[in-house]
Amino acid sequence: MWDINAPMANPAAVLAKVALVPAPTSSPSVRRAETTRRTGLGARPLHVPSSTPARRPAPFVKWVGGKGRLLSQLAPLMPPGVERMRHVEPFVGGGALFFARAPKRALLADVNPDLVGTYEAIRDEVETVLRALARLAALPHESEQFYELRERYNAGGQSKAERAALFIYLNKTCFNGLHRVNRAGHFNVPFGRYKNPRILDADGLRVASHALKGAKIVRDSFEGLLRNARPGDFVYFDPPYEPVSRTASFTGYAQDGFSQADQERLRDVFAALDRRGCKLMLSNSDVPFIRELYGRWNIDVIHAARAINCDPSGRGKVAEVVVRNYC
Repeated sequence: MWDINAPMANPAAVLAKVALVPAPTSSPSVRRAETTRRTGLGARPLHVPSSTPARRPAPFVKWVGGKGRLLSQLAPLMPPGVERMRHVEPFVGGGALFFARAPKRALLADVNPDLVGTYEAIRDEVETVLRALARLAALPHESEQFYELRERYNAGGQSKAERAALFIYLNKTCFNGLHRVNRAGHFNVPFGRYKNPRILDADGLRVASHALKGAKIVRDSFEGLLRNARPGDFVYFDPPYEPVSRTASFTGYAQDGFSQADQERLRDVFAALDRRGCKLMLSNSDVPFIRELYGRWNIDVIHAARAINCDPSGRGKVAEVVVRNYC
């Protein structure tokens, strides 16, 4: 059995000065009607209930480098008047800052096609995703089942909603919530030995869907901002970080990784959008290479806890830089 009523950490609370979107207010009768339709993962009708307490938006996938624990340090660094700006993220990942702010207007992008497809499915057909995900959550949590579903996911051929459900299932049950693909583009993270992973969070996904209604979601590289960013946009860059050591890189979420040449291209886009009149904020590792790239702009230092490292001595508090083109 899955528990859809268990409490969930809410990173939005630390952004108290920014308006947050409330939970959707559709009536129970409408929800019952919507959730008793048939799912593509099975033939029988399924009711996915909703708990009553209102929820605020929060990330619905784990993501390496997610900013949920850094929101209290990032909030004071956002520009004055940010609540009136369009929110733009070209590396959306788990979307912690987006969900905490819950802006009315947003442009969210990523090069990861399955992440983008999952966001679109949650925004556009969340009840269909919930029905598919409920069936996955009811399956035994064991390695054999995980690898069977991972193989099915890599084979493709699902509808967008079914694939989103598989994406979320694998994210919640794989090792450390990593998303890594091989050169063939296949997800290859092994089974995570959790006792009782929370695969289905119906209310959380419904609230996330509501928050995403005003967002344009696209599969695009950060260079797409040169076409799409407008003066006055607030753009938050959260790229794959420059490694602080040879063993600290986790950029395999995209098939081609993220090199130093990519970091330099990103700096060039940052400079172009600075000239355009966008308000820019960027996070990265506190290493000499990044400081040299962004030396002409304002650089602040924050500290993050990082638990994902193959070397235990590399875990703990690490310094990060936040680059801004405003004071």
